[in-house]
Amino acid sequence: MTTEEHAFGTAVAGRAPRAVPARGGFSLGFLRLELRRLLRNRRVLIFAIAMPPVFYLIFGLTRSYSTDFPDDWPGGGNVTMYVLISMAVYGAMLATTSGGAMVSVERELGWSRQLRLTPLRPVAYIATKALVAMTLGLASVVVVFIVGAFTGAQASGAVWIAAPLIAWLGSLVFAAFGLFMGYLLPSENVMQILGPGLALLSFAGGLFVPIDGGVFGTIAAFMPTYGLAELARYPLTGGDGASIAWAVLNLVVWAAVFIVGAAYLFRRDTRRV
Repeated sequence: MTTEEHAFGTAVAGRAPRAVPARGGFSLGFLRLELRRLLRNRRVLIFAIAMPPVFYLIFGLTRSYSTDFPDDWPGGGNVTMYVLISMAVYGAMLATTSGGAMVSVERELGWSRQLRLTPLRPVAYIATKALVAMTLGLASVVVVFIVGAFTGAQASGAVWIAAPLIAWLGSLVFAAFGLFMGYLLPSENVMQILGPGLALLSFAGGLFVPIDGGVFGTIAAFMPTYGLAELARYPLTGGDGASIAWAVLNLVVWAAVFIVGAAYLFRRDTRRV
């Protein structure tokens, strides 16, 4: 080996590996870019923000709902408020799932595989997508509650603060669900499947129609929609400690399943790069 070859080999062998950026590559610049891309998608914005208040106006404004104030509800609200909270949860689910599922388009374009050439870690990528989806979910919840404030929904001040906050924060489960399904399904089918799928999950989990006991009640308690629906309505309707503990466990378990699943599918989808 010549002196030059030895020197070159020593330099290569001693070269420091490329440093991994802080926070796995998560950055505010990347987050802003993703938010701008979301705002340009008018179909998702209309689907996630316009539909839930329309459903509330259709199903929540009957006269009997606005004048019915159940005595056993600690939140002191009417049935219209119950429908409002349910539609806010549904809106948050639609928004965050749609925002997360947009990764299916990136997969088709090859963008996610390009990102794997960078030091960006799967956890940072998933976190960025989840924050974007949560931003859309917040907009949906706010719009629904603004509409409700002017159309007869009534409850104590604590309910007006706690219910939308829980609906929004709990929808993180469905941001992860959207990411998971976005990596699992092809882009041309993902929203056609997720739209009806979320509606079925909402019925099965007792979001649209309360389910009390029996076989259907047992099945509902294991649906990913159940925990969020129960917790969001708790400030209005109350509940015992066991049911609330189960709702929290339901949310935590499904969030873990979808987050781990999304990270795994992201790695699998870009493994060949």
